[in-house]
Amino acid sequence: MKKEDTVKLISAEGFEFVIDKNAAMVSQTIRNMLTSPGGFAETERGEVTFPEISTAILEKICQYFHWSLQYSSGKETEFHIEPEMTLELMMAANYLHT
Repeated sequence: MKKEDTVKLISAEGFEFVIDKNAAMVSQTIRNMLTSPGGFAETERGEVTFPEISTAILEKICQYFHWSLQYSSGKETEFHIEPEMTLELMMAANYLHT
């Protein structure tokens, strides 16, 4: 996969997730950050830092992005969320507009 086909999402702790750009575009917020005109750093570098989202939550969000792409293409599977993650995931999902 070419670098321009991926995006790097960085958690509050500095952990980096390199995922398919199409998967990241599931999030309206990330889509806006990466496609906005004006030479924003996120657009230029292809990476987005989330200082308020922990590594565990960002990992689950990345899993959701990939699951969402599969689901939208007709592959219906369950997406399991651990109960102890629910509140933080809802807050992150709200921010990311997913």
